[in-house]
Amino acid sequence: MWLRDLVLHEPLNGVHGEVGTTSRVVLQTGKQQMEATETLTRREPADLTAVPSDTVVHYEREIVAKGMWNAARERLTEAGPGATLWVSESEYRFSSAPMRLMSRVVGGVFRTQSLQYTRDFTAVAEKGTDVGGSTG
Repeated sequence: MWLRDLVLHEPLNGVHGEVGTTSRVVLQTGKQQMEATETLTRREPADLTAVPSDTVVHYEREIVAKGMWNAARERLTEAGPGATLWVSESEYRFSSAPMRLMSRVVGGVFRTQSLQYTRDFTAVAEKGTDVGGSTG
């Protein structure tokens, strides 16, 4: 597992990993727990079993939680033997005044957490390291 804060990821409808599937996601950082709904909006190519090295893999999803909406767009390409180039774009929108205020006060936390997730993904993708039991 590469997402260290993941407690639960269960499909509510559809098939895990397929476009259109909506899942319940529970994340826990320290004593803070967040529940969200994730919808997979793009996965290309659909079959990831034998992807040619010159292919760009697209993986996009929307995550909705209380007071927050997030779109994540990922592009992965082979960057050489045993190396992957991962380009990740995240867009956050906050619908409640407390969430908007909190995002300004602790905005650096989002960047720090994203960087940690990037390092974790690299550890799994390139070294096979399971970071699921780690805390961050």
